[in-house]
Amino acid sequence: QVQLVESGGGLVQPGGSLRLSCAVSGMVFSPNAMYWYRQAPGKERELVAGITGRGETKYADSVKGRFTISRDNAKNTVYLQMNSLKLEDTAVYYCNAGRGTFFNGPSGYWGKGTVVTVSS
Repeated sequence: QVQLVESGGGLVQPGGSLRLSCAVSGMVFSPNAMYWYRQAPGKERELVAGITGRGETKYADSVKGRFTISRDNAKNTVYLQMNSLKLEDTAVYYCNAGRGTFFNGPSGYWGKGTVVTVSS
């Protein structure tokens, strides 16, 4: 059974930082692309960042230069380092195990999400 468990969310002031983690079990992690998505209140879920099984990365324009996605294959974990947080980064952040090694889009495997609130 595939499980993805996000952690690391919380309340942070504008300009602050958080690091999200997503621990994955029940699947072969290392060759698989992984994604972070987010959903703000009243908005659709959107892609934040992705990383392929080879370590190539991509980012939404709104987070480029501020967020960094990475993975530790030994720990079956993907991370999202978020710096210079803005009010508009407030959302529930979800981890997704992608379809295959490259950027083939999300699969049906989602975590339950972790809440990030940016507020002064």
